Amino acid sequence: MFKLNLKIALRNLWRNKSFSLINISGLAIGLASCFLLLLYVSYEFSYDNHGKDSAHVYKVMTNFLDVNRNIESTDGATGNMIGPFLKENYPAVKAMCRYEKGRPKLIANGTTKSFKKTGLFADAGILNIFDYTFIAGDRKTALNLPGNVIVTESTAKILFGTIDVLNKVVRFENKISLKITGVIRDLPGNSSVYFDFLMPWSLFENQYSWVKEPAWTNFSWATLVRLDLSTDIARFNKEIKGIVEKNSAGARVFVSVYPLNKLHLHGTFINGKSTGGKIEQVRLFMGLAIGILLIACVNFMNMATAKSERRAKEVGIKKTIGATRSSLITQFLMESIVLTFCSAILAVIIVELALPLFNSLLAIELGVSYADFYIWAGLVFVTLLTGLIAGSYPALYLSSFNPVQILKKKGVKKQLVSLRQLLVIGQFGFAVVLIIATTVIYQQIQFIKNRPVGYQIGELVEMEQDGDLYNKFELLKTRLLQSGAVTALTQTSSSITRDGSSFIGMKWPGSNYADQLFSFNQLATTYDFIKTTGVKLLAGREFSPHFASDSAAVMVSRSAAKRMNLENPVGQTVVYHGENRTIVGVFEDFIWGSPSQVERPMVVAFFKGWGGRVTMRLNPINSPAANIALIEKIVKEVNPAYPVEINYTDRLYADKLNTQKVLGILSNVFGGLAIFISCLGLFGLAAYSAEQRTKEIGVRKVLGASVGNLIQLLSFSFLKMVLIAIVIGVPVANYLMSGWLKGFELHTSVNWVIIALAVAGTLGIAMITVSFQAYKAAKANPVQALKYE
Repeated sequence: MFKLNLKIALRNLWRNKSFSLINISGLAIGLASCFLLLLYVSYEFSYDNHGKDSAHVYKVMTNFLDVNRNIESTDGATGNMIGPFLKENYPAVKAMCRYEKGRPKLIANGTTKSFKKTGLFADAGILNIFDYTFIAGDRKTALNLPGNVIVTESTAKILFGTIDVLNKVVRFENKISLKITGVIRDLPGNSSVYFDFLMPWSLFENQYSWVKEPAWTNFSWATLVRLDLSTDIARFNKEIKGIVEKNSAGARVFVSVYPLNKLHLHGTFINGKSTGGKIEQVRLFMGLAIGILLIACVNFMNMATAKSERRAKEVGIKKTIGATRSSLITQFLMESIVLTFCSAILAVIIVELALPLFNSLLAIELGVSYADFYIWAGLVFVTLLTGLIAGSYPALYLSSFNPVQILKKKGVKKQLVSLRQLLVIGQFGFAVVLIIATTVIYQQIQFIKNRPVGYQIGELVEMEQDGDLYNKFELLKTRLLQSGAVTALTQTSSSITRDGSSFIGMKWPGSNYADQLFSFNQLATTYDFIKTTGVKLLAGREFSPHFASDSAAVMVSRSAAKRMNLENPVGQTVVYHGENRTIVGVFEDFIWGSPSQVERPMVVAFFKGWGGRVTMRLNPINSPAANIALIEKIVKEVNPAYPVEINYTDRLYADKLNTQKVLGILSNVFGGLAIFISCLGLFGLAAYSAEQRTKEIGVRKVLGASVGNLIQLLSFSFLKMVLIAIVIGVPVANYLMSGWLKGFELHTSVNWVIIALAVAGTLGIAMITVSFQAYKAAKANPVQALKYE
């Protein structure tokens, strides 16, 4: 029976080539889109979910309290004492590690090869928290001495051309020799604690004396713990809640733990509770994947039921000669599954062709491991499920025909058309929602992209202040200015494009205790900050070497002056980090954090020894390439041990929009595919409708109907369904996107222009799709349709 049903299915596919092609291509695009989106969703869900104990790894979160002891914010930054205290005093803590934020650091193979790779300092306990795969070395001793280092296999190959590097020596930051005591497999890209080489915390303490100093409220690090499997997390959080306040008088914070493997997707906290985060975007794409696949399935249902008149006589004859309804259902489901498997093969080809572009757009590395049993099981499951969903209704419907009515040529009941209309309305309702959603997302991205940055971003570049660039900054500055490659440069504690530091405890005339708990952004710099960056100075001046007193000076932003309620801030004295400082200038706020949020008040302080970045304004007289080449030459002469990496500030700023950019790209691409699949189904239905009404069209033409009249006749029923879909889709889209926009502090709105464009676009797409077939049918020679009557 299986063989017979398969043969019938293949014959039907071959006999109806055009409809099979539409169905296979529509399902293939739907399946490929679903596979790609589910790959991305799987990548996001597996963030920090590697290893057998990943579910028991927790990050220590710090909850900051306001003066009324309400939770003001929640952050993953901690002091350096919380981890050791938890490990020593709480038996449920099986392993602990502190780590600093990994960043590019210099590592060299002797004197021949040096590279900037992501280096991380961490306690040895990190090896008991994460299930790293050791290629060489001993997990128990790999980080037990300050002079040890663990490298990933790709780092080993870059440095030495091989992974056989155990006990070889590398140079760190051109200062310290480290012995390789471990080689591990490369970390997946969806790891929040990522590194190319790992160094002991004891080395970090030896390098920087301030790291050794006990600090409960210097929130410069992060802490992870692995808890016992039987730990009651709610109870554990209750027990550790007050330990910071007990050990640091006056601290208005308490700590809790949160699963690390959930933090990536659920990283937004309100009142200390996770309220969402990136999970909203992932859910959106899961819905999009399911929606696209359902649209493809609806196409199949519509096309199958549209051909009911052709299959009715076949069903009637088979039932007359003894075929049961179950056997007919099996036959029609077999046809659906065969067609779906053909589509799945084409979908896999599309996925393989699209993956490189998909990865490039998202800046991630997704891949399909065809050797993995679970991949094949997933593909087969989704394909079978799609085939069953797509074929279930046609199978049930076609097998229900009454053979007596069919063979008497009474036809099939007309109520079916209403269900087909309902499916088309559902398809285009979803398409309307997608069109409005993608338009709103694009408008929001443009809104935050076009916000005034607050500094002159063009011709501004920056680089890390590595190695000798700290001690030789003045020499570097002199040489670069003399070269003519730059017109101004300054050193800052962090990039002007990304928020890096904040503080509390500032005092000013008229401030009270509550004011001292207010958090200000802070940036340390020296001379020529305003001149280099182009930040607008509203009052006073910037730091100048002509004023010796500027070593104890600060500049404040407009919002900071407003927060301090200082009408004439220039010349006022404030207490900054326990020191009296004089305000010498007021500058306009610039975007330092997220472009979708209101900027926090900022203090720019003079600190000669607090560097980190060198920011330069290129000379517009020369070409950018010539300027960069000259800068690289001079920097290499001043700091020969380090590679020169210069970044354009506008590109760094653009990275701020990456999350919204990904959302915009995916919604546009897959939204467009969903609309295309809907139109493909509409095209097939219009073609079939035109074919079924060939004789009617011939008669009408003979009686004098014009081409326009016939196009209107054939198009009206379809456009009516699209109009109903618009009426349903517009309020749904408005509700969904209004809620999405509320997630941004600064946002645009869903306005009537967007809705009007979406309506016009949907109608236009549907009109073009239907009118082509209608015009083709209307222009046909009526003689061909009527000559056999």
